Amino acid sequence: MKIDEAIDQAIRPVADAVSSAIFYAVPVAGTELPLIVAWLIAGGCFFTLYLRFINLRGFGHALHVVSGRFARDGDPGQISQFQALTTAVSGTVGIGNIAGVAVAISLGGPGATFWLIVAGLLGMSTKFAECALGLLYRTHHADGSVAGGPMQYLSRGLAELGWPGLGRNLGRFYAAAMVVGCLGIGNMFQSNQAAAIVVEVTGGADSPLAGLLWLVGLVLAAAVALVIIGGLRTIASTTARLVPAMALLYVVSALAIIVLNADALPGAIAAIWHGAFAPEGVAGGAIGVMIMGFRRAVFSNEAGLGSAAIAHSAARTREPVSEGYVALLEPFIDTVVICTMTALVIITTVYDPALGAGEVNGIELTAAAFASVADWLPIPLSVAAILFAFSTMITWSYYGLQAFLHLVGDSRAADLGFKLFFLAFVVLGSTVQLGSLVDLSDALVFLVAIPNLIGLYLLAPRLRREVLRYEAKRRADPALE
Repeated sequence: MKIDEAIDQAIRPVADAVSSAIFYAVPVAGTELPLIVAWLIAGGCFFTLYLRFINLRGFGHALHVVSGRFARDGDPGQISQFQALTTAVSGTVGIGNIAGVAVAISLGGPGATFWLIVAGLLGMSTKFAECALGLLYRTHHADGSVAGGPMQYLSRGLAELGWPGLGRNLGRFYAAAMVVGCLGIGNMFQSNQAAAIVVEVTGGADSPLAGLLWLVGLVLAAAVALVIIGGLRTIASTTARLVPAMALLYVVSALAIIVLNADALPGAIAAIWHGAFAPEGVAGGAIGVMIMGFRRAVFSNEAGLGSAAIAHSAARTREPVSEGYVALLEPFIDTVVICTMTALVIITTVYDPALGAGEVNGIELTAAAFASVADWLPIPLSVAAILFAFSTMITWSYYGLQAFLHLVGDSRAADLGFKLFFLAFVVLGSTVQLGSLVDLSDALVFLVAIPNLIGLYLLAPRLRREVLRYEAKRRADPALE
């Protein structure tokens, strides 16, 4: 028996039990609604209403803030607000933006795209809340570094409300789940899919790398090491260059396909609109399509998980609320732009309203959509997918590191030890058959949404006071508009 098979059999009962609990679904109108998805969407709805549609009315100011026009020398923090955004975006833009959207359309039809966009817009409000709180309660160290995120605003924020024990325990629980969870969604899954893509574009089963997946993993680990060993500033500097480049590569490629199939675009938009409310032949009807779109969106942009707040908390600013505005751009880029581009490419090319997506789904469906225009177009798709996976790994290494240091204390030995451990899993993920270990880690990542959103709800009054104070300051000073 292979080692990965033995590990899978040993962990499978635990993974199945945890996954079943976290992704427990209730029947709704002939389909199933995972309660964790309902929990995350409820958070988006609450903060959209509670903060008076900050996701829409704050969009213009968010662009001004991220451009750096309000930055001042001596602002506390480690990285610029633009770098904080690109670091967080690199953690959410991954294989799921290419493969996950295709799955949603395969199962829910074009109408799932509409609800994916709606969920992305709602997620902008949740990101605003968790990232603004991340800066409000971040810890400043003597060397000028900072630490923030759900671990801090759960422990310090709830202590401020008179529940220090609850806050401390929730913060440590969040950190422990993130340490394990980062090894799956942000590491092994990414390296596994990247290795598979490399083999596919170099000949598939006949590729000289087909039996050398460990070598692909080793190269990936070396590339990741070159970035993460240097710490947050190196990660932020890399993502500030990589994220715009890889997003531009993917969006331009997608737009080229859409333009070449412009005659199909009106029909695609009509199919998305009508399919969202009155789909025919789709299991679960309109409710099923809505759930499919919402599920893909919350799995893609991670709004409500609190992970992005770890990166945003390092931003240089004296105004915590300003980083909330920067953060709301993240689900817009990840879900409203990139995921929608993927959906339009598929619907305008290979999706047949009568037959659906056929027998293929996931990244194979997206690749087929690109190849339908030109045989060479899957190549830039593959490059983008590998870059997505790489960027996700370097950001999630930072998330896992901050969670680990929250548990064991900040030290050079702990820092280096975790990074080496993370790199080992990059190699392991590229070579083994992903099974129970990744299922368990993915479930734990979504498990953190429960304590995170509880903390956000309890701290919502403090957040709104800060938002009102910041908005009053903006009105009093035209230079801040």
